[in-house]
Amino acid sequence: MGTLRSRRSVLAVPASNPRFVEKARSLDTDAFFLDLEDAVAPLEKETARDTVVHALNEGGWDGRVRTVRVNDVTTAWAYRDVITVVEGAGAELDALVLPKVTGPRDVQWLDTLLTQIERAVGLEVGRIGIEAQIEDARGLVEVDAIAAASPRLEALVYGPADFMASLNMKSLVVGEQPPGYDVGDAYHYVLMRILMAARANGLQAIDGPYLQIRDVEAFRRSAARSAALGFDGKWVLHPLQVEAANEVFAPDQEDYDHAELILDAYEHATTVDRRGAVMLGEEMLDEASRKMALVIAGKGRAAGLVRTRRFEPGT
Repeated sequence: MGTLRSRRSVLAVPASNPRFVEKARSLDTDAFFLDLEDAVAPLEKETARDTVVHALNEGGWDGRVRTVRVNDVTTAWAYRDVITVVEGAGAELDALVLPKVTGPRDVQWLDTLLTQIERAVGLEVGRIGIEAQIEDARGLVEVDAIAAASPRLEALVYGPADFMASLNMKSLVVGEQPPGYDVGDAYHYVLMRILMAARANGLQAIDGPYLQIRDVEAFRRSAARSAALGFDGKWVLHPLQVEAANEVFAPDQEDYDHAELILDAYEHATTVDRRGAVMLGEEMLDEASRKMALVIAGKGRAAGLVRTRRFEPGT
């Protein structure tokens, strides 16, 4: 797995629109992807590659995760997308998003091509990561093999619109329950399946977009469902969604402080006092508590939270 990067908010940016690319630089997102796939008309795809190379080399992304979504492996554009972008701006690229992944061979193809290009142009082999987008029934059935397909993999990404179409789901509203489904969550199995495969292979899990871009409360509700399961972030399509995503996928200050205190208390008790039984105030802690605290503390640190409470032995 590549470096664990914060992906609370992942902004989709149409690569064929320089104005949108420039606007993206000013938004407080953790990550972005310049899109060469669905957001670009077929006749514009070749020109859009040059826009991507220029945008990456120009910089100004302020530490955000820099990604590009190429076209899927069944198209005539995919191989040239990868070659043009990585040869032209590979040093300024963190990962590629591969859409419509249906099996491990898709990821392995991209891994092999990336390795060839990196060696040819003198880039560090293996540094550029891969995010695999699961967008149909075949991809979900193969998700365990996909998640284990390459050491370059950093994340699995849920693609809800294509997935809903692949199931013949009776709905035109992405992210909402289909008409007639009034018990539970129609997407729970899909999200958990992706999450389990991701976690079993040390990957992040990223939720897909919510298309009603001006309904921020509905976006927040959708994001909160996947965040509650353990997802690391969500794609955003509009500046209005950015703040909500960053907030939903980060712990609140109180939980973050408490997690750091648990880690400190456990460390002190097991290494200084050499006791297995750990108390933090009235709370009994054990190894499972430490693991849970590591998750919350890690999310808080990635989100840039700063501690406001310090551990004091004996309290």
